[in-house]
Amino acid sequence: MSQRQIIQVFEQYQKARIHFVQNVAEMASRPQNIETLHNSGVMQLLRPLLLDIVPTVQQTAALALGKLANHSDDLAEAVVKGDILPQLVYSLAEQNRFYKKAAAFVLRAVAKHSPELAQSVVDSGALEGLVICLEEFDPGVKEASAWAMGYIARHNGDLAQAVVDAGAVPLLVLCVQEPEISVKRIAASALSDIAKHSPELAQTVVDSGAIAHLALLISNKDAKLKRQLFSALSQIAKHSVELAEMVVEAEIFPSVLNSLKDPDEYVKKNVATLIREIAKHTPELAQLIVNAGGVAAVVDYIGESRGNVRLPGVMMLGYVAAQSENLAMAVITSKGVAQLAVTLSEEQDDHILAATAWALGQIGRHTPEHAKAVATANVLPTLLQLFLKSNGSDDLHEKAKKALKNILTKCVYLPALEPLLHDAPPSILRHVVGQFSKVLPNDPKARRLFVTSGGLKKIQEILPDPGSVLQDYVSTINNCYPEEIVKYYSPGYSDKLLERVEQYQPVV
Repeated sequence: MSQRQIIQVFEQYQKARIHFVQNVAEMASRPQNIETLHNSGVMQLLRPLLLDIVPTVQQTAALALGKLANHSDDLAEAVVKGDILPQLVYSLAEQNRFYKKAAAFVLRAVAKHSPELAQSVVDSGALEGLVICLEEFDPGVKEASAWAMGYIARHNGDLAQAVVDAGAVPLLVLCVQEPEISVKRIAASALSDIAKHSPELAQTVVDSGAIAHLALLISNKDAKLKRQLFSALSQIAKHSVELAEMVVEAEIFPSVLNSLKDPDEYVKKNVATLIREIAKHTPELAQLIVNAGGVAAVVDYIGESRGNVRLPGVMMLGYVAAQSENLAMAVITSKGVAQLAVTLSEEQDDHILAATAWALGQIGRHTPEHAKAVATANVLPTLLQLFLKSNGSDDLHEKAKKALKNILTKCVYLPALEPLLHDAPPSILRHVVGQFSKVLPNDPKARRLFVTSGGLKKIQEILPDPGSVLQDYVSTINNCYPEEIVKYYSPGYSDKLLERVEQYQPVV
């Protein structure tokens, strides 16, 4: 056999391997092929090809494995059990940039499914190799490595701490400063996934100088980048007053408010979430947002949004209003109550309705003036309907009930309370009647209106338990009127009068 014929055999074998991995990688892109590939033993066939002498075969085999592992946790588990991770980790430090990208993709695809699989990636020693890849010159390798880091860190605090201990955070902050937008995006996302778990992890991100570099990108036009940077800032700010103050000190206001009008819904939602996470901590931080025009901007944002995108804005108004009387009044003057009333009538999801009810309760709980502003928006009957909603969630019932109590115990604007007299269950009725018992003794005009509107008649129809608080309230109201008036509106009194007419002996 000639030398050429021998070489030809090897060339054919090489072509067959390349043909095989390329076809598998292509087939693995289609979900309908995955099960057949797995049942055909594709994992065992791809594994030795990761160490092939031909770089193209190595890279394509890794790419095919990544696509398979990405599809389901069962296949990711098969990668772990097939002892494939150590080979990938070994090659991360040894091979060219194309292979490193493919290997990082496999690690990410395995890690994304569960904390247990992410822990397997960590246990294989992958973090050390991924950190080295963050220092690569090639931006694609940096991006793939940062992405894998983020997928490991997102599951829980222990895994995020492992990423921190590997020395990834300073390098991720450097990646945020890279010129390539895609690298910036993934690095910001990974920092967000690390910071979200605890104040300590968020502090580690802050100590590496992340806030200043993220804040510089607020005016960037790329929507996907802005989504990630606002997410990262909100994950830092949510943990404590100190961290929220550090975010604010990066001078993100008022420029951050412009992004509430961004065409991208996720950008808007993440900005509103960031503002909410800052506002919830202290009156001073909430006041800073008010002074920057934040409340008015968020009210407009709620009006322009629908569904879950609305939610952080609704909660932000609640947090601001909860801090003090003056801040609650700032929400009222910015037409926040009217917008929340619209949200209450438009939305269907219980969790959004519950948050809106809670926010209205926080606005109305301060003084009679605040309660009147909420009551005149005609939200009390709607809140009562939500409290009585038969198929509503427990959280919705609880939030609506609490909001009603918060508003009713301060509300002395009787026209808004009167409709509730006819529909409220005993647990709410007690608060409604209580407010009438406070106002009527001191207001002759209100006493007259209460009679002509049918309110006094309704009071007589209530049957409170003897010795209860409700009975005391009813007695206080009845004592505001002459006895014959109270009798006249008592149930059955007209029958008694007719009976007297029948029994009366005419005087001839």
